[in-house]
Amino acid sequence: MTTPFLLSDEVSAALDAGRPVVALESTIISHGLPRPRNHEAAIEFENILREADVTPATIAVLDGVPRIGLDAVGVRRIAEEELAKASVRDLPIIAAARSSAATTVAATSHLASLAGIRVFATGGLGGVHRGASESFDESADISTLAVTPITVVSAGVKSVLDIAATLERLETLSVPVIGFGTRIFPSFWLRESEFELDWAVNDAAEVAAIMKAQDELGHGQGIVVANPIPLDQQWDPAEHDRILADALALADEAGVTGKAVTPFLLLKIVELSEGRSLEVNLDLARNNVRVAGQIATAWSALR
Repeated sequence: MTTPFLLSDEVSAALDAGRPVVALESTIISHGLPRPRNHEAAIEFENILREADVTPATIAVLDGVPRIGLDAVGVRRIAEEELAKASVRDLPIIAAARSSAATTVAATSHLASLAGIRVFATGGLGGVHRGASESFDESADISTLAVTPITVVSAGVKSVLDIAATLERLETLSVPVIGFGTRIFPSFWLRESEFELDWAVNDAAEVAAIMKAQDELGHGQGIVVANPIPLDQQWDPAEHDRILADALALADEAGVTGKAVTPFLLLKIVELSEGRSLEVNLDLARNNVRVAGQIATAWSALR
């Protein structure tokens, strides 16, 4: 029976040999960063891992085929082509249509897990949106992690989301949230939110040990490693709070509702910050890739 995805030779060889591999999503490249910075960032993220002797596995669907590990042409395609954004529910439709799409955190997690990859680095996890009690707008990232054995390293969730509700949903779905060197859940651009975590670890080896224990005791869910951006790289909290408040007010004035709210807010935040939010976004993503590489290395050694 053929597999429903295509592994690159590099990723296939690393998995067969038990060497560390880290999955990388493509949506942050295709939809989260402006051109040509997005192509530069995609190459940089992969190089951070290679320099640490970790194999990168950037994931996307190209011409109907989920690809786990992209060559230079594939990386350029996700940076330059106008791609759809695919969550888990979209994957069979895009595959049947033989079209191309960038993968979200949910879709990347799903495909990486199918291939046997256990560690994934992203920028921020999707979550429960503000006003979800009326719109029911909740990212599929959360429900996917409830049934997918993968460890996701993220800088928390964006502060435009409902952080409290997101943490409650993760708890309800039995997805562990572990602070990496912190007991406070980060809020993406900032190191801290107002929410304290039950569990924290000091290094990658502790995460790997938890992964092993979860394989033995858990029921197939993932793990969220909440990794705060370094202090000297976080956005100025006062400016962040002011711009977020301004963006929320603009959304109200424009009558933006439902699923359109978060994309509207993120665009306005970039505009109001004159691009400073994007630079912080890149810094935290680099930091998450480094930590994910450490965890993958520890997991490989443990196995």
